[in-house]
Amino acid sequence: MVRVPFRGRAASAPAELEDEEARALVAGAASAAAAETEATTPAPDRTAAAFFDVDNTMMMGASLFWFARGLAARKYFTSRDVASFVWQQAKFRIAGSESATDMHTVRDNALAFVAGREVQEIIDAGEEIYDELMADRIWSGTRNLAQQHLDAGQRVWLVTATPVELASIIAHRLGLTGALGTVSEIVDGRYTGRLVGEMMHGESKAQAVRALAEREGLDLTRCTAYSDSTNDLPMLSLVGSAVAVNPDSELRAVARSRGWTVKDFRTGRKAARIGVPTVGAAAVSGGVVGGLISLRRRNRWPF
Repeated sequence: MVRVPFRGRAASAPAELEDEEARALVAGAASAAAAETEATTPAPDRTAAAFFDVDNTMMMGASLFWFARGLAARKYFTSRDVASFVWQQAKFRIAGSESATDMHTVRDNALAFVAGREVQEIIDAGEEIYDELMADRIWSGTRNLAQQHLDAGQRVWLVTATPVELASIIAHRLGLTGALGTVSEIVDGRYTGRLVGEMMHGESKAQAVRALAEREGLDLTRCTAYSDSTNDLPMLSLVGSAVAVNPDSELRAVARSRGWTVKDFRTGRKAARIGVPTVGAAAVSGGVVGGLISLRRRNRWPF
């Protein structure tokens, strides 16, 4: 069982921070503080590390989509909840924009279903859902890249918008060092339905990596970051080596212009079928509409 560091009786950050940079800073610091490491992980090279995005980089599709699907099967959602969630994601996909207002809406919707629930309950569900829906969707090519860093005596962290509890489960199952993820406020072992700062997205990821590097004594010029999306340019630009994995068209162009390595583990039809763009604040995959429609067509609607 992955041990999750509880954040005391209440998070110290204000519930509403208007400034996005301030929210990113708080989110990054909170994520670094919540990041646990495997004590058994050998890391003789203490100043170099690797940072991996999860959705479409380490895993096929969006981890939070699969998590939500698993929770839906366990009756955590109503059909009305799903309809609202699907509509918000469809709006993102059609508009192709990420306004602050819409990002906050996605954030609030994503948190609503855990408000009041015990942290351990969600962790236990996450362990089961990983085995059921996520384990077989790990890209073997990306997993091998992570293993190369481990074999070189370097530490490896996941950096994702997924809740830190779920991110830690994924990291633990893959034998990685730990995870930086979105941190939710917890009071007396239960979720309040609020975040500490902002979602782990864009600049928040870079802030989390900076904070972790300071804590762990990492030399960022000796570190490597992996991602599929231009949303992660702040993190990719922060380290000495950046690798575009299964990149979207924009990141592929940036990688080409900057001389970054490109790794694509997708092939033709398979990429079209399972490659799910991460949108909005990366709260859930933009492909959630197609995924749920597909479930319904196959009479596997979970409600």
